[in-house]
Amino acid sequence: MTDMSEPYSQATGELLKIRGLSKAFPLTKGFLEQLHFEGGRLVRRRESVKAINGVDLDVKRGEALCVVGESGCGKSTVARVVMGLLEPTAGSIQYDGERIDNLPPERLLPYRRKMQMIFQNPYASLNPRLTVKQTLEEPMRFHNPGIGNGELKDKVRDVMDSVGVDPSWRDRFPHEFSGGQRQRISIARALMVDPEFIVADEPISALDVSIQAQVLNLMMDAMEQRALTYMFITHDLSVVEHFGTRVAVMYLGSLCELAPTRTLFETPRHPYTKALISAIPKLTQGRPGHIKLIGEVPTPINLPAGCFFHNRCVYADDRCKVEKPVLHTVDGGCRVACHGVQEGRVD
Repeated sequence: MTDMSEPYSQATGELLKIRGLSKAFPLTKGFLEQLHFEGGRLVRRRESVKAINGVDLDVKRGEALCVVGESGCGKSTVARVVMGLLEPTAGSIQYDGERIDNLPPERLLPYRRKMQMIFQNPYASLNPRLTVKQTLEEPMRFHNPGIGNGELKDKVRDVMDSVGVDPSWRDRFPHEFSGGQRQRISIARALMVDPEFIVADEPISALDVSIQAQVLNLMMDAMEQRALTYMFITHDLSVVEHFGTRVAVMYLGSLCELAPTRTLFETPRHPYTKALISAIPKLTQGRPGHIKLIGEVPTPINLPAGCFFHNRCVYADDRCKVEKPVLHTVDGGCRVACHGVQEGRVD
């Protein structure tokens, strides 16, 4: 698998800007569900899962920004909010200088073509009743209703060729393909409308290891040939090391570190990032030994005060327990949300 992090390290200009993004999923929707007896009194209590908590993040034009973290950290929720599949609870999202999270559907339509998504499960993301040809034609007819049949046929053939799927298979149904082939078709569907920005939500996690590199290389080639920008959601740091230009590390819905890929893997700063990288299986002795985290992951229903990571961090002090850290810039182009790093207590 080719290392693509270096050619795009000079990407400039913000294509996507996220500010103060939050998303909560209510657990008690009805009024009666919110009523509880406490101490002999009837009180109303609203509970929610706080999936995203005040995330600030930029995606530069032409880069592959990888968003990583353990399961439940909110990375897939960020992807869905960015794509408009979920409404944010608070915050704003700007695309190419214009705020899009509050646009009505008719004004959002041009951005639907520019922004496409590749989903995690290729067995669920394709309509089993549509042939490959119908699957690929559908977005093109929607966004460009005046296109002729001949032009559309040529477009389908060219895109299928570009993702390594034989155009003669266009009349087959999804069940006739393997998982890797289905994911190639999903990528082809996203490329049909010539997007600028693609959100890939764990696009290889459902595939065999032998197929993952092929799909990643296909996405890298498409990035180079079509000048694409990626937001790549994953939990596999070994993939990030080869694919990403920058890495955003999330924990319990908050951003704890943002850095260029090479810098993050060579000199991680946040204690949580260090623990993640130490868990990567390795054959060489160049990386530190495995760091075993203490404590349990707090519930996103009742988040702890202060730094969300303080109950698992060996560097935590009294300030960490009461004051939530914010991202601040350190050397090497990194941004870290850690009191210990800011105070010099954490190397």
